[in-house]
Amino acid sequence: MDFVDWLTEIIRHGASDIHLHAGLRPMMRLNGKLMPVMKTPLTPEFTESLSDILCDERTRAIFEEKKQADLAYSIPGVARLRVNIFRQRGSVSAVLRVINTNESQLEIVNLPKEILDYFRNQEKGLILVTGPTGSGKSTTLARIVNEINQTHQKMIVTIEDPIEYLHQSRESAVIQREIGADAPSFSEALTAALRQDPEVIMIGEIRDRGTAEAALSAAQTGHLVLSTLHTLDTVRTINRMIELFPPNERDTVRILFAESLVGIVSQRLLPSADGQGRIAAMEILKGTLRIRELVKDENRTYEIYEALKDSRFDGMQTFDDALAELYAEDLITFETGLIAATSPQHFKMAATQIDVERGREAPSPV
Repeated sequence: MDFVDWLTEIIRHGASDIHLHAGLRPMMRLNGKLMPVMKTPLTPEFTESLSDILCDERTRAIFEEKKQADLAYSIPGVARLRVNIFRQRGSVSAVLRVINTNESQLEIVNLPKEILDYFRNQEKGLILVTGPTGSGKSTTLARIVNEINQTHQKMIVTIEDPIEYLHQSRESAVIQREIGADAPSFSEALTAALRQDPEVIMIGEIRDRGTAEAALSAAQTGHLVLSTLHTLDTVRTINRMIELFPPNERDTVRILFAESLVGIVSQRLLPSADGQGRIAAMEILKGTLRIRELVKDENRTYEIYEALKDSRFDGMQTFDDALAELYAEDLITFETGLIAATSPQHFKMAATQIDVERGREAPSPV
């Protein structure tokens, strides 16, 4: 069995990530858990060959110079993978993430329909999808872009590192640029995108001040901008965006960010109750007038969480509300919800009430 056939078999088992390290057995992450897929450890000679197998000429040169490289690797008809190849202790390692690349896979994104419709129909502003690594941010972002592509006649430009989901132009025209192959950096590609007549710009990730500044500028000048951040919840996302700028600029940035804000989705993937997969719990914030006023005032940031609790009729929800709904639908266990909760006590009370209403014994205190 050659390398491609071997990868294909692992992917079809449902792996989300594949780890290849010299001296260790190859491993896959399945339903959030890392497990070996062979009994035999990989040899340094095999992992050394990975740069020839996975890299093209450009990324191989980057790998040789910097001892690490990011790239995309495709198996036609099977999957597209995001790859990080690097050296550690003198040998080569690679971690491959399986990317959902067809529209049916995007349907698994459990963003409420009213929020999906709200996002796709916006003409301008900033939408952020946040969460830890591996929480499905890219898939949620691709779903929103796909909805716009299916329903509106717009010019969409995506800037990614690497390109993950391949969009086919539907009602909209979609241009996709990859950092390294098509553009030198996110900030430079975003600046150039403003001269490409877009209505929608999707940035794979906001990593630095330059990208954040260009994203805010685009949102302020009539574009709908979508991106991701590595933050755990909506309030931390607001703080992180503003902290990307020097202190003397933050008051102005706070106002610009508040005026641009369309919404924030913060998500985490949790093990499902049946043990057969994972499910996303989402905190959802919309840029309503009240939320924008709170964002503008640094001293009232702490009130945003309470505003989320009070705004369920507007389609907003806290993580704990989302966890309670998942528990009520038997999609997660009580223990999973308790561990993930922002306020374990709040979740415990909600879960107890849910069990009382359905005549089931309340969970034991933990």
